[in-house]
Amino acid sequence: MRKTEYLCTKFRFIFWQSQPTNPQIMSQNESERCLVIIPTYNEKENIENIIRYVFKLSEPFHILVIDDGSPDGTAAIVKSLQNEFPEQLHLIEREGKMGLGTAYIAGFRWSLEHNYDYTFEMDADFSHNPDDLLRLLAACREEGADMSIGSRYVSGVNVVNWPMDRVLMSYFASKYVRVITGMDIHDTTAGFVCYKRRLLEKMELDKIRFRGYAFQIEMKFTAMKMGAKIIEVPIIFTNRVLGTSKMSGGIFSEAVFGVIKLKIGSWTRIYPKL
Repeated sequence: MRKTEYLCTKFRFIFWQSQPTNPQIMSQNESERCLVIIPTYNEKENIENIIRYVFKLSEPFHILVIDDGSPDGTAAIVKSLQNEFPEQLHLIEREGKMGLGTAYIAGFRWSLEHNYDYTFEMDADFSHNPDDLLRLLAACREEGADMSIGSRYVSGVNVVNWPMDRVLMSYFASKYVRVITGMDIHDTTAGFVCYKRRLLEKMELDKIRFRGYAFQIEMKFTAMKMGAKIIEVPIIFTNRVLGTSKMSGGIFSEAVFGVIKLKIGSWTRIYPKL
């Protein structure tokens, strides 16, 4: 009996040794690639600090800066850092301010072309804490989200150093969007987001129309209509210390009135399903 057990044990050991190693199973996380897209316009005070901070995180993130012809030399700073980070840091330069939405669409296409598995939206001014990139990634990688959102409002109102009128405007704008669109998302205008590759691949990016902050609403609404799993990750949003805010009345108006147009258009559009 003991001899039989020994032979069986030895056979199992030899059989296990003979199996080919599957690197996808052994080190799946190591093979997955993450890209952080940072649109910029006049961010010379912040861009180097935010890049260095992201590159010090435990996950080997890459960064794509999309600069809209910043007259303050933001792109030149990025180019100088590319000598230090030639594999991780990338730059797209555009002529003039072309809108937040078009910047991110260009970034999403670039990410897909270069085979990234997770793509992030993040501001350059530290209003989004770069440490929270890891939490957004975990929501997609470990909890199965197709989209994870760094949410200011999923657990109360978590905004620091914003004027009260802007806090109220942003909070009630999100409430308004939820009522019009039916989205079960507390922070519909959030700009700190992680997308899984399969969502971006099927999203029909050429049909995303809005350029300003309404773009953020349209992306979330489209993901919802596609049947994506969306997770809100609570964050603390801190108003920028350096540089100038790009928010304007025109951008806010686009978000308010664009939502109605977005909802009406959805009645006849057939959305791809995941």
